Amino acid sequence: MTSAPLTLNLVGAGRVGRTLAALWLRAGVFTLGDVLTRSPESAAQAVAAIGGGRPVSHPRAMRAAQVWLIATPDGALGATAAALAATVPAPAQAWHCSGFAPAAALAPLQQAGWSVASAHPALSFADPAAAQAQFAGTACALEGDDAAVRQAEAAFGAIDGRCFRLQAADKPRYHAAAVLVSNFPPVLAAAAAELWQGCGMPPELVAPLWQAFAKNVADNLLRLGPTAALTGPAARGDTAVVQAETEALQACDPALAQAYAALSTLAARLAREGHCLPPAR
Repeated sequence: MTSAPLTLNLVGAGRVGRTLAALWLRAGVFTLGDVLTRSPESAAQAVAAIGGGRPVSHPRAMRAAQVWLIATPDGALGATAAALAATVPAPAQAWHCSGFAPAAALAPLQQAGWSVASAHPALSFADPAAAQAQFAGTACALEGDDAAVRQAEAAFGAIDGRCFRLQAADKPRYHAAAVLVSNFPPVLAAAAAELWQGCGMPPELVAPLWQAFAKNVADNLLRLGPTAALTGPAARGDTAVVQAETEALQACDPALAQAYAALSTLAARLAREGHCLPPAR
């Protein structure tokens, strides 16, 4: 006999919260209880987007649930946990979705008898519909109290997440790695487009050019792997070109020149030694 799904309350319903709630609701992992956001209007919009739940405007209006997903920005985790600890009488489980913050960010709830965990899916949530379609196979880093981690492992596994346990002390490095591969390619594409525009390239050529580079680089990276896909002056050891281009970028923007020089150093090391980071001591 299959047990009834647990009830999930959602606190913060941005792209991550909406995506996970919709996936769990569709898979029958949870029934969605109350959805709390910064305003009644955004809570109603979230419920409509997810396809279930009850919009509420204050923690005191929230009903009991077995699991609470706190999908707020990192800086709001402590205050949110304190507000829930002060208003929700029955301890339950609480998970947050930060890739950086440890489960201990929910310390006010933990001190009130809740079991807490951090559960971070390593996926871009820029487009919730696309994130739902892409979620299967996503690595999910779990850390925190054993009971909450085990429940999160079951919930993420039920929507085809690939869960692993992470030490709290390793979260900054883990999340920085995700930032490198997912957040910075758009920055680099924008910088390239602006440089081309500044050189007088016809506007109608700029977008097709960075799009072609992005597609071809991604294809090569997936097909060949990072080392074999690497090209360019730093990979060839052409330090004179790297130096001249760094100086040219310095006149445009010192931050961009610094980034170019630092990335060139890593590219040269990858080409020469097959890795970006120095060996661990």
